[in-house]
Amino acid sequence: MPAACESVLEDIEDIVSAEDLKPHDRQFVRKNVIPKVRKRNSQKDPQADDEPPSDSIIPGVQKIWIRTWGCSHNNSDGEYIAGQLAAYGYKITDNSSEADLWLLNSCTVKNPAEDHFRNSIKKAQEAKKKVVLAGCVPQAQPRQEYLKGLSIIGVQQIDRVVEVVEETIKGHSVRLLGQKKDNGKRLGGARLDLPKIRKNPLIEIISINTGCLNACTYCKTKHARGDLASYPIEELVDRAKQSFQEGVCEIWLTSEDTGAYGRDIGTDLPTLLWKLVEVIPEGAMLRLGMTNPPYILEHLEEMAKILNHPRVYAFLHIPVQSASDSVLMDMKREYCVADFKQVVDFLKEKVPGITIATDIICGFPGETDEDFQETMKLVELYRFPSLFINQFYPRPGTPAAKMPQVPAAVKKQRTKDLSRLFHSYNPYDHKVGERQRVLVTEESFDSNYYVAHNPFYEQVLVPKDPLLMGKMVEVNIYEAGKHFMKGQPVSDARVHTASISRPLAKGEVSGLTEEFRRSPQNGTNWKTQPSAEIPVQTGLSSWMALQLPWQQEGGGLKILSVSLALLAVLVMFYYGGMKTEL
Repeated sequence: MPAACESVLEDIEDIVSAEDLKPHDRQFVRKNVIPKVRKRNSQKDPQADDEPPSDSIIPGVQKIWIRTWGCSHNNSDGEYIAGQLAAYGYKITDNSSEADLWLLNSCTVKNPAEDHFRNSIKKAQEAKKKVVLAGCVPQAQPRQEYLKGLSIIGVQQIDRVVEVVEETIKGHSVRLLGQKKDNGKRLGGARLDLPKIRKNPLIEIISINTGCLNACTYCKTKHARGDLASYPIEELVDRAKQSFQEGVCEIWLTSEDTGAYGRDIGTDLPTLLWKLVEVIPEGAMLRLGMTNPPYILEHLEEMAKILNHPRVYAFLHIPVQSASDSVLMDMKREYCVADFKQVVDFLKEKVPGITIATDIICGFPGETDEDFQETMKLVELYRFPSLFINQFYPRPGTPAAKMPQVPAAVKKQRTKDLSRLFHSYNPYDHKVGERQRVLVTEESFDSNYYVAHNPFYEQVLVPKDPLLMGKMVEVNIYEAGKHFMKGQPVSDARVHTASISRPLAKGEVSGLTEEFRRSPQNGTNWKTQPSAEIPVQTGLSSWMALQLPWQQEGGGLKILSVSLALLAVLVMFYYGGMKTEL
């Protein structure tokens, strides 16, 4: 990768690369320029210029491989990143070896995820690929040695990923790490109506807020996502409506803590959910994301009513992390075990059959054998059908990393013991023989079945009949495993098609207007204006600031600016026949 000097500013830090001429050198060579006309080859194939070479430094023609680690919020960011790049003309590829640039979207929750991220950077550099980094790792610690000289797009700046990729391809190191604010108030992040490429065209992931109100001592994500910042209800409802118009049949609401939604903008989660329920068509479903116990306690009655709604999965992810109050205090979780039990008991009573998923951390600093046994008892009591077991990893820069650590062998043994308990019971055996309504949304990992979910968001495998995909059907349960059931569609049952329109094709960009779709190359839209933010001296952007349709006021396509831009490109190619000889 070309060497680049780097300067960290609040917003953008793209500095001229080492290969660019210095001001003194430019002044010297101006006096020694001799124009010379290049002889054109009249026999040249007129189609040869249609496809620039893959190593071209013309932005917008390269192939990009995107890898995302982590939570559904991070996956949503990855979808927006892919959509904007594809809309601009870049080709998103699944083949890392053929890509010109790797965009690595990281997760900072655990050490192994960051290790994979670091190894991928090394592989990219060994393969001489251009690299752009995204996600929580570089946002939280941009000055780590292994990130030196690499371009970074911050978690709140993903609407500017095209600019970062464009400059990286030209050999510059670019860093956008600033926070989005309106009159000094922090916003939820990039706009929700950006183009995106859904990993699954049937599932829309909507981030309802970013950041959280807690300060957990083990959490590194807080360093990246910051304090709570919620999106307005009307923007979230509009995003849901657009999704259904594009063939989506399942919506996931995600954030670092959905239960805290709205506290910063004078509203709350139940108010948002009732507004969303109004626009969900028959045959479509809504799934809630993770919520911490303190913030759901205030809304238990309303949440029970919402979770009983026929178009909302009776499912809630409530991390407990430990059943020891002393450990929870050291974690600064701001609740006690009794609070967690109150939430679970209330919802299990008011929402019959509800699925409660939870998380456990094994071997947190200071956890005694007695503390761990309390956690084992909690799991035995509730027999959670979905349990995320995590061995504690100290994350650099967190208070927990400085606490006296539990020996590695003890942490490993506790993780094994809890895993053994979890696998000792089968939560779905009693459901064999039931007739269930399921929504089919994806293919199984082994490609042998389609994956559906019943009203409790329990996984049901059904036959691979293409007519079932995206449909809500009734099945008879004939087999159960630890993490799934198998169902056979009932022949005389009614089939619901949730989609208002045909789902987008896999890889198709969501959120583009018809005008934009009909343009010769999606995203070729410049708006001429002086740029003080990108002081580079190469290419068209040396005097024009790139402004994509979703970055313009109102997001509309300006036909006149497109025409002027195309004319400028034609003039550039015409005079490209002239070259300077030093």
